[in-house]
Amino acid sequence: MRVTVDRESCVGAGQCVLNAPDVFDQDDDGFVVLLAEEPGDADPGAVRAAGDLCPSRSVTVHED
Repeated sequence: MRVTVDRESCVGAGQCVLNAPDVFDQDDDGFVVLLAEEPGDADPGAVRAAGDLCPSRSVTVHED
């Protein structure tokens, strides 16, 4: 599993951080920050939920 984000389309909803805080954070403006491109020990279901729940589709989960 690999994760990418598109900060340009992020609307700052924070669903990614709420679902997978080990993988995502928000900067001072509220936009997504990717902490780990390869989530490793993070709960894969939570990472997938973060991608599924992102209202702007800024989070993409790639199943390798």
